[in-house]
Amino acid sequence: MLEKAADILDCFSPSGGPYRLSELSVRTGLPKPTVHRLAADLVRLGWLERSGTRYRLGAKLFELGSLVPHRLDLREAALPFLQDLFEATRETVHLGIRDGMEVVYLERIHGHEALQLPSRIGGSLPLTCTGVGKALLAFSGAELTEEVLAGPLPSLTPHSITDPDRLRTALEKTRVSGLAYEEQEAALGVSCIAAPVFEGGTAVAALSVAVPCSRFSPAQLAPAVRTAALGLSRVLRGAR
Repeated sequence: MLEKAADILDCFSPSGGPYRLSELSVRTGLPKPTVHRLAADLVRLGWLERSGTRYRLGAKLFELGSLVPHRLDLREAALPFLQDLFEATRETVHLGIRDGMEVVYLERIHGHEALQLPSRIGGSLPLTCTGVGKALLAFSGAELTEEVLAGPLPSLTPHSITDPDRLRTALEKTRVSGLAYEEQEAALGVSCIAAPVFEGGTAVAALSVAVPCSRFSPAQLAPAVRTAALGLSRVLRGAR
């Protein structure tokens, strides 16, 4: 039953819902009565919330997730650098880590005019469709790169890179420059520049700035992104 409950919770990734019972039944392949019973238990535990006929993730999961030691420590160490990066650019900034073949967002800071982006705190997106994801993938080892390139590449927009050769070239450029670029690959009208954060020689996270294409200027943004990533890397190295 625990596995079945986990299957229900997994349905909410990456969008977060909400879903009706019938939709959860289809997505999990479980009988509707089973989903109904488990969903009621999850609501009682605070892991799901019910609004009318729809279910969404509960606040209890956010509370527990925010207490994961490594992620909590990393987020707290990164916040000053994210705030500095936001002040320097006045654009949306992200902090993300790799989880398998996805990037999970630990923090996002934006101004009053927030961009329409699929990223959200606690949410995940494919590594290959985001600047943060590419920065992480480029420095996560050849084995993971080859595994990603061997499979079908996901697409979030018509601009997402689905050609393995193009992606390989982009990752090679990232390894040389230390910067990853994404142009309308996660959201139309938005471009991004990202840099990896290292701890003990391993890329443990990445920082990025997302900007409307109309004012995307890599030459102006790159120094700020690089400075923030290097600063956080020094803090993590010192803490270690």
